[in-house]
Amino acid sequence: MFKKVFDFVDTVVVTVNKTIAVGGMILGVLLAFVNVVLRYVFNDGLSWAGELTIYFFIWSALFGAAYGFKKGIHISVTILLHLFPVKAAKFFVIFASAFSCLFLLFMAYCSVRLLMLIKSFGEMSVDLWNIPLWIPMIVLPVSFAAAAFRAGEKVYEFANMPAKEILKSSEDELVHDSAVKE
Repeated sequence: MFKKVFDFVDTVVVTVNKTIAVGGMILGVLLAFVNVVLRYVFNDGLSWAGELTIYFFIWSALFGAAYGFKKGIHISVTILLHLFPVKAAKFFVIFASAFSCLFLLFMAYCSVRLLMLIKSFGEMSVDLWNIPLWIPMIVLPVSFAAAAFRAGEKVYEFANMPAKEILKSSEDELVHDSAVKE
């Protein structure tokens, strides 16, 4: 039962992360292109396009980073793991992932506090039809929470992985990275 719920949440988070990351990039590029054409060809432009383009790129980057935890594409220093016994190396990998998860949860919490502050000040977007500024900024707690979920998923994955496999996976990463460079 728990695995089914976890798999469902995993599927939802992956879908949301990928869709927003790719969609935000596509919409940001298209909107910027349209606005450039309007400005330089027709000597007119969309006053709100610059701000909305920035929000598209921010959403794309933050949700793309959250998706990066799923794929394991974030930078990690694993070369020192081979200096330790396999059980100690496993502990360090789990500790690093748990620390990342806690940090991302803290950032999600701080983002919620920031949104409450922005909302209490009544901040409004100047260019985007005077919408409340907290609406486009809701990306912060949502993306940090999604990234924390992914980091927590890595903690679970590493905790259930044999210690020798953790070192092997870091070796495979090094071999893959050196093969890509050649």
